[in-house]
Amino acid sequence: MTAITDNSIPVTPRAMRDEMIVFAIMAVLLAIVPLTGIYPFFVMQALCFALVACAFNLLIGYGGLLSFGHAMFLGTAGYVSAHALKVWGLSPELGILAGIAAAAALGVVTGFVSIRRQGIYFSMITLALSQLLYFIYLQTPFTHGEDGIQGIPQGHLFGIFDLSKSTTLYYVVLAGFLAGFLLIYRTINSPFGEVLKAIRENEPRAISLGYKTDQYKLLAYILSGTLAGFAGSLKVFVAQNASLTDVHWSMSGEIVLMTLVCGLGTVFGPVVGAFVIIAMQQYLAGFGQWVTVIQGVIFVACVLTFRRGLIGEIAHYFRISL
Repeated sequence: MTAITDNSIPVTPRAMRDEMIVFAIMAVLLAIVPLTGIYPFFVMQALCFALVACAFNLLIGYGGLLSFGHAMFLGTAGYVSAHALKVWGLSPELGILAGIAAAAALGVVTGFVSIRRQGIYFSMITLALSQLLYFIYLQTPFTHGEDGIQGIPQGHLFGIFDLSKSTTLYYVVLAGFLAGFLLIYRTINSPFGEVLKAIRENEPRAISLGYKTDQYKLLAYILSGTLAGFAGSLKVFVAQNASLTDVHWSMSGEIVLMTLVCGLGTVFGPVVGAFVIIAMQQYLAGFGQWVTVIQGVIFVACVLTFRRGLIGEIAHYFRISL
């Protein structure tokens, strides 16, 4: 029996072939960005948030767990990596690993607390934990409060790649994004991913078949948080700062928005959604606070018009898997 994704396309060898073709096209298009004259900072920022959105999609789109606190993984990894680079003087690769380790540890701790509840209770617990960390980081000396950690050195990755050069940094961020994306893709198309989908569709039935669903959900939660932390560590090199913005509840809302706009439970929907939201913030900045209103209108329009999300509707119309 083949598994069914949210856009109702069977996960068959043909579907996987379609997805790999689209992945190859996406990788090529992203690889030639420095040659097109497109502002690289915008694309690097979008790639970081695309990885966060894909990690979040792994949790909600395939595990059925709606987290309102994924910003805590993004922000925590950013703070730890920034502190490790600027204060401890670690190399870029060790700074990234420190951020990933911090996000993974946070996932273990918060996962044990939140995974015991379901539905809206799980969502509210993750939101509460995220806001708790926000106020802790606001008062903790190493984060420098509202000022954040500024002027983070970029250094040389593995002692070879000079991250102060925008082109080199771009390809490092791109490689990180593609590696994270492929890990998520492999996860959702593995036996572990199939069990997650079964839990999403009918958890009592999965329990009756002998699966320890809490363990699967906890592992999915930790993996999702760790990958979100990886994106936060990469973002530190792009923005050269770590601030409270990445830990605030509004950031968690943006991550949810990125995932839902273009297709929950689709492989490429979160990627497109992240680019759409970041592009709106970048090119509509002149409207000030009205950017949030415009995003809200677009979100409502997408929900009412595209029930499966933009990418989900395209995949359903052409009967392909995206």
